[in-house]
Amino acid sequence: MAISTSFLIGACADDKAAGKAAKDQARPAVTDSIVLGMGCFWGAEKRMAAIPGVLDVESGYANGEIAGTYEAVLAQEKLLRAGKATQRNHAEVVKVTFDPARGDLEKILVQFWESHNPTQGDRQGNDVGTNYRSAVYSHNDAQQALALKTRDTYQSALTAAGYGKITTDIAPLKKYFSAEEYHQDYLVKNPNGYCGLGGTGVKYPVAGAATTPMPATAAVKAPRLDAKMLNFERQLIVFEGEDCAYCRKFKADVLDHWQSSVAIVSTLNPEAPAGWTLEKALFATPTIVLFEKGKEVSRYTGYSGEAPRFWQWLGFHLLTPAQQKIAFEQGTERPGTGSNLDEKRPGTFVDPISGVALFRSDTKFESGTGWPSFFNPLPGSISLHEDVSMGMKRVEVRSASSGIHLGHVFDDGPPPTGKRYCINGNVLKFVPDKAK
Repeated sequence: MAISTSFLIGACADDKAAGKAAKDQARPAVTDSIVLGMGCFWGAEKRMAAIPGVLDVESGYANGEIAGTYEAVLAQEKLLRAGKATQRNHAEVVKVTFDPARGDLEKILVQFWESHNPTQGDRQGNDVGTNYRSAVYSHNDAQQALALKTRDTYQSALTAAGYGKITTDIAPLKKYFSAEEYHQDYLVKNPNGYCGLGGTGVKYPVAGAATTPMPATAAVKAPRLDAKMLNFERQLIVFEGEDCAYCRKFKADVLDHWQSSVAIVSTLNPEAPAGWTLEKALFATPTIVLFEKGKEVSRYTGYSGEAPRFWQWLGFHLLTPAQQKIAFEQGTERPGTGSNLDEKRPGTFVDPISGVALFRSDTKFESGTGWPSFFNPLPGSISLHEDVSMGMKRVEVRSASSGIHLGHVFDDGPPPTGKRYCINGNVLKFVPDKAK
Protein backbone atom coordinates (compact mmCIF):
# COMPACT_ATOMS: atom_id res chain seq x y z
CA MET A 1 0.00 0.00 0.00
CA ALA A 2 1.57 3.29 -1.08
CA ILE A 3 1.33 6.52 0.89
CA SER A 4 -0.91 9.03 -0.90
CA THR A 5 0.32 12.58 -1.39
CA SER A 6 -3.20 13.82 -2.10
CA PHE A 7 -4.60 15.85 0.79
CA LEU A 8 -7.84 17.76 1.30
CA ILE A 9 -7.22 21.20 2.79
CA GLY A 10 -8.95 24.56 3.23
CA ALA A 11 -12.69 24.46 2.71
CA CYS A 12 -12.73 20.67 2.49
CA ALA A 13 -11.13 20.42 5.90
CA ASP A 14 -13.63 22.93 7.26
CA ASP A 15 -16.53 20.90 5.81
CA LYS A 16 -15.20 17.74 7.42
CA ALA A 17 -14.85 19.46 10.79
CA ALA A 18 -18.40 20.77 10.55
CA GLY A 19 -19.70 17.32 9.61
CA LYS A 20 -17.84 15.73 12.53
CA ALA A 21 -19.28 18.29 14.94
CA ALA A 22 -22.81 17.58 13.70
CA LYS A 23 -22.26 13.82 14.05
CA ASP A 24 -20.91 14.29 17.59
CA GLN A 25 -24.00 16.29 18.57
CA ALA A 26 -26.26 13.50 17.32
CA ARG A 27 -24.23 10.75 19.03
CA PRO A 28 -26.23 8.66 21.54
CA ALA A 29 -25.34 8.70 25.21
CA VAL A 30 -24.28 5.04 25.18
CA THR A 31 -21.81 3.83 22.56
CA ASP A 32 -19.44 0.91 22.20
CA SER A 33 -16.39 0.18 20.07
CA ILE A 34 -14.16 -2.66 18.88
CA VAL A 35 -10.86 -2.71 16.98
CA LEU A 36 -10.60 -4.85 13.85
CA GLY A 37 -7.72 -5.67 11.49
CA MET A 38 -8.56 -6.70 7.92
CA GLY A 39 -5.39 -5.84 6.02
CA CYS A 40 -5.13 -2.35 4.55
CA PHE A 41 -7.29 -0.06 6.65
CA TRP A 42 -8.48 2.06 3.71
CA GLY A 43 -10.86 -0.58 2.36
CA ALA A 44 -11.75 -1.79 5.86
CA GLU A 45 -12.82 1.72 6.85
CA LYS A 46 -15.17 1.99 3.90
CA ARG A 47 -16.70 -1.45 4.39
CA MET A 48 -17.34 -1.11 8.11
CA ALA A 49 -18.71 2.44 7.84
CA ALA A 50 -21.57 1.14 5.71
CA ILE A 51 -23.01 -1.01 8.52
CA PRO A 52 -26.26 0.30 10.07
CA GLY A 53 -25.67 1.56 13.59
CA VAL A 54 -21.98 2.32 13.06
CA LEU A 55 -21.27 5.89 14.14
CA ASP A 56 -17.60 6.27 13.27
CA VAL A 57 -14.70 4.28 11.81
CA GLU A 58 -11.16 5.44 12.50
CA SER A 59 -7.99 4.03 10.96
CA GLY A 60 -5.22 3.21 13.40
CA TYR A 61 -2.45 0.91 14.63
CA ALA A 62 -2.89 -1.62 17.45
CA ASN A 63 -1.25 -4.18 19.71
CA GLY A 64 2.35 -3.62 18.72
CA GLU A 65 5.38 -2.81 20.82
CA ILE A 66 6.67 0.18 18.87
CA ALA A 67 5.71 3.78 18.15
CA GLY A 68 2.27 4.20 16.59
CA THR A 69 3.06 5.91 13.28
CA TYR A 70 2.92 4.74 9.68
CA GLU A 71 6.64 5.30 9.18
CA ALA A 72 7.47 3.33 12.34
CA VAL A 73 5.24 0.43 11.25
CA LEU A 74 6.84 0.24 7.80
CA ALA A 75 10.35 0.47 9.24
CA GLN A 76 9.64 -2.21 11.84
CA GLU A 77 8.30 -4.60 9.20
CA LYS A 78 11.51 -4.24 7.19
CA LEU A 79 13.59 -5.00 10.29
CA LEU A 80 11.44 -8.04 11.09
CA ARG A 81 11.88 -9.43 7.59
CA ALA A 82 15.63 -8.93 7.82
CA GLY A 83 15.77 -10.67 11.21
CA LYS A 84 17.03 -7.49 12.88
CA ALA A 85 14.14 -6.92 15.29
CA THR A 86 12.03 -8.91 17.73
CA GLN A 87 9.46 -6.38 18.94
CA ARG A 88 5.96 -7.06 17.68
CA ASN A 89 4.67 -4.74 14.98
CA HIS A 90 1.30 -3.04 15.07
CA ALA A 91 -1.56 -4.26 12.92
CA GLU A 92 -3.30 -1.80 10.60
CA VAL A 93 -6.77 -1.64 12.14
CA VAL A 94 -10.01 0.27 12.23
CA LYS A 95 -11.70 1.33 15.45
CA VAL A 96 -15.43 0.82 14.89
CA THR A 97 -17.67 2.90 17.18
CA PHE A 98 -21.34 1.93 17.11
CA ASP A 99 -24.72 2.50 18.75
CA PRO A 100 -25.70 -0.73 20.55
CA ALA A 101 -29.36 0.27 20.28
CA ARG A 102 -29.22 0.37 16.47
CA GLY A 103 -26.59 -2.22 15.56
CA ASP A 104 -25.27 -5.11 17.61
CA LEU A 105 -21.68 -6.29 17.72
CA GLU A 106 -22.46 -9.68 16.20
CA LYS A 107 -23.61 -8.08 12.95
CA ILE A 108 -20.40 -6.06 12.86
CA LEU A 109 -18.33 -9.20 13.37
CA VAL A 110 -20.27 -11.03 10.64
CA GLN A 111 -19.39 -8.22 8.24
CA PHE A 112 -15.80 -8.36 9.44
CA TRP A 113 -15.46 -12.09 8.68
CA GLU A 114 -17.08 -11.78 5.25
CA SER A 115 -15.08 -8.70 4.19
CA HIS A 116 -11.60 -10.25 4.13
CA ASN A 117 -9.85 -13.63 4.02
CA PRO A 118 -9.03 -14.52 7.65
CA THR A 119 -7.07 -17.67 6.70
CA GLN A 120 -4.06 -15.99 5.12
CA GLY A 121 -1.87 -15.27 8.15
CA ASP A 122 0.19 -12.11 7.77
CA ARG A 123 -1.29 -10.89 4.51
CA GLN A 124 -4.36 -9.68 2.64
CA GLY A 125 -4.11 -9.83 -1.14
CA ASN A 126 -0.87 -8.19 -2.24
CA ASP A 127 -0.34 -6.58 1.18
CA VAL A 128 2.13 -8.86 2.96
CA GLY A 129 3.50 -8.44 6.49
CA THR A 130 2.63 -8.84 10.15
CA ASN A 131 1.09 -5.35 10.01
CA TYR A 132 -1.59 -6.74 7.68
CA ARG A 133 -2.66 -9.58 9.98
CA SER A 134 -6.32 -10.31 10.56
CA ALA A 135 -7.25 -9.25 14.09
CA VAL A 136 -10.04 -8.67 16.60
CA TYR A 137 -8.94 -6.62 19.62
CA SER A 138 -11.59 -6.42 22.34
CA HIS A 139 -11.95 -4.28 25.46
CA ASN A 140 -13.97 -6.69 27.63
CA ASP A 141 -14.65 -10.39 28.17
CA ALA A 142 -18.03 -10.31 26.41
CA GLN A 143 -16.47 -8.99 23.20
CA GLN A 144 -13.71 -11.58 23.40
CA ALA A 145 -16.20 -14.42 23.83
CA LEU A 146 -18.35 -13.23 20.93
CA ALA A 147 -15.32 -12.90 18.67
CA LEU A 148 -14.34 -16.51 19.41
CA LYS A 149 -17.91 -17.74 18.92
CA THR A 150 -18.35 -16.04 15.55
CA ARG A 151 -14.89 -17.24 14.49
CA ASP A 152 -15.87 -20.86 15.15
CA THR A 153 -19.15 -20.44 13.28
CA TYR A 154 -17.42 -18.91 10.26
CA GLN A 155 -14.72 -21.57 10.38
CA SER A 156 -17.36 -24.22 9.76
CA ALA A 157 -18.47 -22.38 6.62
CA LEU A 158 -14.92 -21.86 5.40
CA THR A 159 -14.03 -25.50 5.97
CA ALA A 160 -17.06 -26.60 3.95
CA ALA A 161 -15.93 -24.31 1.15
CA GLY A 162 -12.41 -25.74 1.10
CA TYR A 163 -10.55 -23.03 3.00
CA GLY A 164 -7.98 -23.60 5.74
CA LYS A 165 -7.83 -22.59 9.40
CA ILE A 166 -8.64 -19.04 10.48
CA THR A 167 -5.47 -17.25 11.60
CA THR A 168 -7.12 -14.16 13.09
CA ASP A 169 -5.41 -12.76 16.18
CA ILE A 170 -8.20 -12.47 18.78
CA ALA A 171 -6.97 -10.77 21.95
CA PRO A 172 -7.63 -7.92 24.38
CA LEU A 173 -6.71 -4.47 23.10
CA LYS A 174 -3.45 -3.39 24.71
CA LYS A 175 -2.33 -0.43 22.61
CA TYR A 176 -4.08 1.71 20.06
CA PHE A 177 -2.88 4.74 18.08
CA SER A 178 -4.97 6.78 15.67
CA ALA A 179 -3.47 6.84 12.17
CA GLU A 180 -2.33 10.03 10.47
CA GLU A 181 -5.01 12.37 9.12
CA TYR A 182 -4.29 11.54 5.47
CA HIS A 183 -5.25 7.92 6.18
CA GLN A 184 -8.65 8.90 7.62
CA ASP A 185 -11.61 8.69 5.21
CA TYR A 186 -9.07 7.79 2.53
CA LEU A 187 -11.57 6.53 -0.06
CA VAL A 188 -13.72 9.63 0.42
CA LYS A 189 -10.71 11.79 -0.38
CA ASN A 190 -9.40 9.43 -3.08
CA PRO A 191 -12.40 7.73 -4.74
CA ASN A 192 -10.15 6.02 -7.31
CA GLY A 193 -8.17 4.30 -4.57
CA TYR A 194 -8.17 0.79 -3.18
CA CYS A 195 -11.36 -1.22 -3.71
CA GLY A 196 -11.38 -4.48 -1.80
CA LEU A 197 -12.35 -7.82 -3.31
CA GLY A 198 -14.91 -8.56 -0.63
CA GLY A 199 -13.22 -11.48 1.07
CA THR A 200 -13.52 -15.17 0.25
CA GLY A 201 -17.08 -15.04 -1.08
CA VAL A 202 -18.13 -17.45 1.69
CA LYS A 203 -21.20 -16.18 3.55
CA TYR A 204 -21.47 -16.33 7.31
CA PRO A 205 -23.92 -19.19 8.01
CA VAL A 206 -26.96 -17.40 9.38
CA ALA A 207 -30.66 -17.79 8.66
CA GLY A 208 -33.05 -15.10 9.79
CA ALA A 209 -31.59 -14.00 13.12
CA ALA A 210 -27.84 -13.65 13.43
CA THR A 211 -27.81 -16.11 16.34
CA THR A 212 -29.26 -19.04 14.38
CA PRO A 213 -26.49 -20.91 12.59
CA MET A 214 -27.22 -22.62 9.30
CA PRO A 215 -25.61 -25.95 8.46
CA ALA A 216 -22.03 -25.45 7.28
CA THR A 217 -22.89 -26.95 3.90
CA ALA A 218 -25.22 -24.02 3.25
CA ALA A 219 -22.32 -21.57 3.03
CA VAL A 220 -22.27 -20.00 -0.40
CA LYS A 221 -19.20 -19.02 -2.37
CA ALA A 222 -19.09 -17.38 -5.78
CA PRO A 223 -18.47 -20.26 -8.18
CA ARG A 224 -14.99 -20.65 -9.61
CA LEU A 225 -14.85 -20.32 -13.38
CA ASP A 226 -14.80 -23.61 -15.28
CA ALA A 227 -11.68 -23.73 -17.44
CA LYS A 228 -13.47 -26.01 -19.92
CA MET A 229 -15.82 -23.16 -20.78
CA LEU A 230 -12.99 -20.71 -21.51
CA ASN A 231 -10.59 -20.09 -24.38
CA PHE A 232 -7.31 -21.74 -23.39
CA GLU A 233 -5.31 -19.93 -26.08
CA ARG A 234 -6.32 -16.40 -25.05
CA GLN A 235 -8.90 -15.35 -22.48
CA LEU A 236 -9.67 -12.16 -20.56
CA ILE A 237 -11.16 -12.52 -17.09
CA VAL A 238 -12.60 -9.56 -15.20
CA PHE A 239 -12.32 -10.13 -11.45
CA GLU A 240 -15.04 -8.04 -9.83
CA GLY A 241 -16.22 -7.21 -6.31
CA GLU A 242 -19.76 -7.17 -4.96
CA ASP A 243 -19.49 -3.59 -3.73
CA CYS A 244 -17.33 -1.91 -6.36
CA ALA A 245 -18.61 1.14 -8.24
CA TYR A 246 -15.69 0.99 -10.65
CA CYS A 247 -16.62 -2.55 -11.64
CA ARG A 248 -20.04 -1.25 -12.64
CA LYS A 249 -18.43 1.63 -14.53
CA PHE A 250 -16.13 -0.74 -16.42
CA LYS A 251 -19.15 -2.84 -17.33
CA ALA A 252 -21.08 0.18 -18.59
CA ASP A 253 -18.13 1.69 -20.49
CA VAL A 254 -16.52 -1.44 -21.91
CA LEU A 255 -18.16 -4.79 -21.24
CA ASP A 256 -21.68 -3.84 -22.32
CA HIS A 257 -20.31 -2.90 -25.76
CA TRP A 258 -17.74 -5.69 -26.16
CA GLN A 259 -17.05 -6.59 -29.80
CA SER A 260 -13.38 -7.57 -29.58
CA SER A 261 -12.37 -10.97 -30.89
CA VAL A 262 -10.79 -11.76 -27.52
CA ALA A 263 -13.06 -13.85 -25.28
CA ILE A 264 -13.98 -12.15 -22.02
CA VAL A 265 -15.87 -13.22 -18.90
CA SER A 266 -16.52 -11.75 -15.44
CA THR A 267 -16.42 -13.41 -12.03
CA LEU A 268 -16.83 -12.58 -8.34
CA ASN A 269 -14.45 -15.38 -7.39
CA PRO A 270 -10.89 -14.06 -6.90
CA GLU A 271 -9.30 -17.39 -7.85
CA ALA A 272 -8.06 -18.42 -11.28
CA PRO A 273 -9.95 -21.26 -13.00
CA ALA A 274 -8.79 -24.70 -11.87
CA GLY A 275 -5.52 -25.55 -13.61
CA TRP A 276 -4.85 -21.91 -14.58
CA THR A 277 -2.37 -19.67 -12.76
CA LEU A 278 -2.29 -16.06 -11.59
CA GLU A 279 1.12 -14.39 -11.29
CA LYS A 280 0.16 -13.01 -7.86
CA ALA A 281 -2.87 -12.54 -5.67
CA LEU A 282 -5.47 -9.95 -6.65
CA PHE A 283 -5.73 -6.87 -4.45
CA ALA A 284 -8.23 -4.53 -6.12
CA THR A 285 -11.29 -4.57 -8.31
CA PRO A 286 -11.85 -4.56 -11.11
CA THR A 287 -8.73 -6.43 -12.17
CA ILE A 288 -8.72 -7.55 -15.81
CA VAL A 289 -6.31 -10.41 -16.39
CA LEU A 290 -5.16 -11.65 -19.78
CA PHE A 291 -4.46 -15.39 -19.81
CA GLU A 292 -2.69 -17.23 -22.60
CA LYS A 293 -2.54 -21.02 -22.49
CA GLY A 294 -3.91 -20.90 -18.95
CA LYS A 295 -1.23 -18.55 -17.59
CA GLU A 296 -1.44 -14.87 -16.72
CA VAL A 297 0.53 -12.73 -19.15
CA SER A 298 -0.66 -9.30 -18.01
CA ARG A 299 -3.21 -7.55 -15.82
CA TYR A 300 -4.99 -4.19 -15.75
CA THR A 301 -5.85 -3.17 -12.19
CA GLY A 302 -8.49 -0.60 -11.37
CA TYR A 303 -10.71 1.45 -13.66
CA SER A 304 -12.07 4.97 -13.32
CA GLY A 305 -13.31 5.75 -16.81
CA GLU A 306 -10.06 5.75 -18.80
CA ALA A 307 -11.29 3.41 -21.58
CA PRO A 308 -8.58 4.42 -24.12
CA ARG A 309 -5.89 3.48 -21.59
CA PHE A 310 -7.50 0.05 -21.12
CA TRP A 311 -7.61 -0.50 -24.89
CA GLN A 312 -3.98 0.57 -25.19
CA TRP A 313 -3.02 -2.00 -22.54
CA LEU A 314 -4.86 -4.70 -24.43
CA GLY A 315 -3.50 -3.46 -27.76
CA PHE A 316 0.09 -3.98 -26.67
CA HIS A 317 -0.72 -7.69 -26.39
CA LEU A 318 -2.74 -8.01 -29.59
CA LEU A 319 -0.80 -5.85 -32.05
CA THR A 320 2.59 -6.37 -33.64
CA PRO A 321 5.34 -3.80 -32.94
CA ALA A 322 4.70 -2.25 -36.36
CA GLN A 323 0.98 -1.94 -35.60
CA GLN A 324 1.72 -0.49 -32.16
CA LYS A 325 3.88 2.23 -33.69
CA ILE A 326 0.98 3.33 -35.88
CA ALA A 327 -1.74 2.92 -33.26
CA PHE A 328 -0.02 4.52 -30.27
CA GLU A 329 2.76 6.67 -31.74
CA GLN A 330 0.93 8.14 -34.74
CA GLY A 331 3.19 6.27 -37.09
CA THR A 332 2.58 5.72 -40.80
CA GLU A 333 3.22 2.67 -42.92
CA ARG A 334 5.10 3.18 -46.16
CA PRO A 335 2.71 3.60 -49.13
CA GLY A 336 1.85 0.39 -50.89
CA THR A 337 3.05 -1.83 -48.02
CA GLY A 338 0.05 -2.02 -45.71
CA SER A 339 -2.57 -4.70 -45.35
CA ASN A 340 -6.01 -4.45 -46.95
CA LEU A 341 -4.85 -2.19 -49.76
CA ASP A 342 -6.33 -4.48 -52.42
CA GLU A 343 -9.21 -5.85 -50.32
CA LYS A 344 -12.40 -5.51 -52.38
CA ARG A 345 -14.71 -8.19 -50.98
CA PRO A 346 -18.01 -7.15 -49.36
CA GLY A 347 -17.39 -6.72 -45.67
CA THR A 348 -16.41 -4.42 -42.84
CA PHE A 349 -13.10 -2.97 -41.69
CA VAL A 350 -12.95 -3.02 -37.90
CA ASP A 351 -10.74 -1.76 -35.08
CA PRO A 352 -8.14 -4.52 -34.49
CA ILE A 353 -8.39 -4.16 -30.70
CA SER A 354 -12.00 -3.29 -29.85
CA GLY A 355 -13.57 -5.01 -32.86
CA VAL A 356 -15.85 -2.02 -33.48
CA ALA A 357 -16.82 -1.48 -37.13
CA LEU A 358 -15.12 1.51 -38.79
CA PHE A 359 -15.71 1.44 -42.55
CA ARG A 360 -17.78 -0.61 -44.98
CA SER A 361 -16.03 -1.92 -48.08
CA ASP A 362 -18.58 -0.21 -50.35
CA THR A 363 -17.16 3.16 -49.24
CA LYS A 364 -13.60 2.16 -50.18
CA PHE A 365 -12.11 3.59 -53.37
CA GLU A 366 -8.83 3.56 -55.26
CA SER A 367 -7.07 6.82 -54.44
CA GLY A 368 -3.69 6.02 -55.98
CA THR A 369 -1.95 7.08 -52.78
CA GLY A 370 -0.79 3.65 -51.62
CA TRP A 371 -3.08 3.62 -48.55
CA PRO A 372 -6.62 2.25 -48.18
CA SER A 373 -9.00 5.14 -48.70
CA PHE A 374 -12.68 5.58 -47.85
CA PHE A 375 -15.16 8.34 -48.53
CA ASN A 376 -17.34 7.72 -45.45
CA PRO A 377 -16.90 6.09 -42.02
CA LEU A 378 -19.64 4.29 -40.15
CA PRO A 379 -21.64 6.61 -37.84
CA GLY A 380 -19.92 7.26 -34.51
CA SER A 381 -16.95 5.02 -35.31
CA ILE A 382 -14.23 7.67 -35.52
CA SER A 383 -13.17 10.92 -33.91
CA LEU A 384 -11.32 13.82 -35.55
CA HIS A 385 -8.43 15.79 -34.05
CA GLU A 386 -6.26 18.69 -35.18
CA ASP A 387 -2.72 17.55 -36.08
CA VAL A 388 0.06 20.12 -36.54
CA SER A 389 2.95 17.66 -36.49
CA MET A 390 5.64 17.52 -39.20
CA GLY A 391 5.11 21.18 -40.04
CA MET A 392 1.67 20.53 -41.52
CA LYS A 393 -1.86 21.24 -40.43
CA ARG A 394 -3.95 18.11 -40.87
CA VAL A 395 -6.98 16.38 -39.39
CA GLU A 396 -6.15 13.15 -37.62
CA VAL A 397 -8.57 10.20 -37.62
CA ARG A 398 -8.80 8.03 -34.51
CA SER A 399 -10.98 5.08 -33.61
CA ALA A 400 -13.72 6.36 -31.31
CA SER A 401 -13.83 3.10 -29.35
CA SER A 402 -10.15 2.46 -28.59
CA GLY A 403 -8.61 5.85 -29.37
CA ILE A 404 -5.91 4.41 -31.64
CA HIS A 405 -4.48 6.45 -34.51
CA LEU A 406 -5.86 5.39 -37.89
CA GLY A 407 -4.71 8.05 -40.36
CA HIS A 408 -5.91 11.43 -41.68
CA VAL A 409 -8.86 12.85 -43.60
CA PHE A 410 -8.55 15.20 -46.61
CA ASP A 411 -10.99 17.19 -48.73
CA ASP A 412 -10.08 15.62 -52.09
CA GLY A 413 -12.29 12.55 -52.06
CA PRO A 414 -15.08 11.45 -54.42
CA PRO A 415 -18.81 12.17 -54.12
CA PRO A 416 -21.02 12.08 -52.23
CA THR A 417 -18.89 13.34 -49.31
CA GLY A 418 -15.85 14.74 -51.06
CA LYS A 419 -13.74 13.30 -48.25
CA ARG A 420 -10.74 10.97 -48.40
CA TYR A 421 -10.16 9.06 -45.20
CA CYS A 422 -6.58 7.94 -45.75
CA ILE A 423 -6.11 5.03 -43.35
CA ASN A 424 -3.15 2.84 -42.42
CA GLY A 425 -4.13 -0.62 -43.59
CA ASN A 426 -2.10 -2.33 -40.88
CA VAL A 427 -4.45 -1.06 -38.18
CA LEU A 428 -7.55 -2.30 -39.95
CA LYS A 429 -8.97 -5.77 -39.55
CA PHE A 430 -11.22 -6.97 -42.39
CA VAL A 431 -14.27 -9.06 -41.62
CA PRO A 432 -15.95 -10.41 -44.80
CA ASP A 433 -19.71 -10.58 -44.98
CA LYS A 434 -21.16 -13.99 -44.31
CA ALA A 435 -22.40 -15.81 -47.37
CA LYS A 436 -26.18 -15.74 -47.66
